[in-house]
Amino acid sequence: MKFSMIFEAQIADPTPERERRLFHDCVEQAVLAEQMGFDRVWAVEHHALTQYAHMSASEIFLTWVAARTERIRIGHGVVTMPFGYQHPVRVAERAAMLDVLSGGRVDIGAGRGATRQEMSMYGVNPEDTYPQMEEALRIFSNAWREERFEWHGSIDIGPGAILPRPVQDPHPPLFMACSKHDTLKLAAELGIGALVLGFAGADDVREMRKIYDEAIATRTGDRLVSTEVNDHFSALCPTIVLDDADAAYRIGTRGQRFFAESIAHWYGNGPAPTGYSEDIEAADHVAAMEQDRDALVAKLHEAKVPVRPADTGQFNAKHAYGSAETAIAYVEQLREIGVDEVMCLIQMGTVPQEACLETIRQWGETVIPHFRALEGEAV
Repeated sequence: MKFSMIFEAQIADPTPERERRLFHDCVEQAVLAEQMGFDRVWAVEHHALTQYAHMSASEIFLTWVAARTERIRIGHGVVTMPFGYQHPVRVAERAAMLDVLSGGRVDIGAGRGATRQEMSMYGVNPEDTYPQMEEALRIFSNAWREERFEWHGSIDIGPGAILPRPVQDPHPPLFMACSKHDTLKLAAELGIGALVLGFAGADDVREMRKIYDEAIATRTGDRLVSTEVNDHFSALCPTIVLDDADAAYRIGTRGQRFFAESIAHWYGNGPAPTGYSEDIEAADHVAAMEQDRDALVAKLHEAKVPVRPADTGQFNAKHAYGSAETAIAYVEQLREIGVDEVMCLIQMGTVPQEACLETIRQWGETVIPHFRALEGEAV
């Protein structure tokens, strides 16, 4: 089992000065993650989602991290693939260049960039997002596997070559963001790794693993995007771990409430985040998230829309918040499910830098070694 971290670059009260500090703090966290034994860092790509995600140019952030590290893998989790955001050849060139400079450490995840805000910023048609994301993945795999290639689909490319050539032969591993059961099935059919949300808890992760595995078992191979198949399943794990377990729970639930309110704002047209005062107790954050969950469920029922765990998962506070032992117990559930990678969400908009760094140290000194030892025993 692998361990990673994901960066949204969230900030509760953005100013230019705080924003600049935020990115340097994220780099500091990524460098410490390598020292503490983490296997990978992921960075999202979002545009104009104030407070929720200021990571608009993840290729720059990941290049900076690669220059400061030697071993840890560098993951795009994810690149927005519809052509209005960026031409697929340009993405392939950037990824190959980073693969060369990092010594073959790059992973590429695909996403739709499907908020109204982002699509309106780039003139992206919602109906194009799924087909163009899949086509971009096919373009990558062809462009990287052939020294000279051309493509004639919904866009015409070439003939030409992607320069430089990536270090990883024939190309960096491919992944896809999977927030729905349909996208899990699609990732399996395309033969690419799944990056799944884990907010709803271990039971939902178990169901998603089952759906992914069943789709892998029944795929015909007709839709594979590459000769290189990647069946890697990575699940999100929100976590804050401190010596003071009560403080960790308070900081973690506060951060998650900010995260949940941000998602509701940008993905559900709700109000901007407000519930992140330091004076609010953890129980009040949890109660507020439960109220928000109930309100969303009522709204979906009124619209006669089925309620899925993914719709309300961000309001579930039963995660790896507390002591190292709490985190180990939660990850034990993910290990039993068969998760290939635990993707830690630590940098939430209200979590102070010292709590992020302490959490990374606690995972590196206690949590990760616990599971490395179990793997050693299994061997």
